[in-house]
Amino acid sequence: MKIKLEKIVDELEMQFDESHSFLNLKTGEVVGVTSGDLRAAEDEEPYEHLPEWQQENRVVANDIIENFEDYVELPTEEDINDYDIMEDFCLTVVDDTRQEALFVAIRGRGAFRRFKDLIIDFNIEDQWYLFRAERLKEIAIQWCEDNDIAYE
Repeated sequence: MKIKLEKIVDELEMQFDESHSFLNLKTGEVVGVTSGDLRAAEDEEPYEHLPEWQQENRVVANDIIENFEDYVELPTEEDINDYDIMEDFCLTVVDDTRQEALFVAIRGRGAFRRFKDLIIDFNIEDQWYLFRAERLKEIAIQWCEDNDIAYE
């Protein structure tokens, strides 16, 4: 079975703290769960009292725990390292003044907010999102190859 690379890239774009995404090797489905749902599934905590959407998440987490060999975890937010991607993007900016301003913006606390504000001010937001999407695609391809997963 070939996995659509787009499905993996879309999931990588949705990564956040405490989230985990997995590819089900049997179905080709990409699923996301939280660390809390995985812990609760490992501890076999009851979930019938939870709202329906949380029950659905817990069912997925339970399946991951019970059939772990059927799943491969996608790269995490830490594996992606948005800071490195921002830094590499700065190197593509040809205007030296803007490039320097971006490098200054990504230092210290609040780097992501300052970076985003500047790319909007410099009207290069579209270039940033294209660059980031291409980098996520590269990460997805490498992940597929590392895990012997056919993709298209």
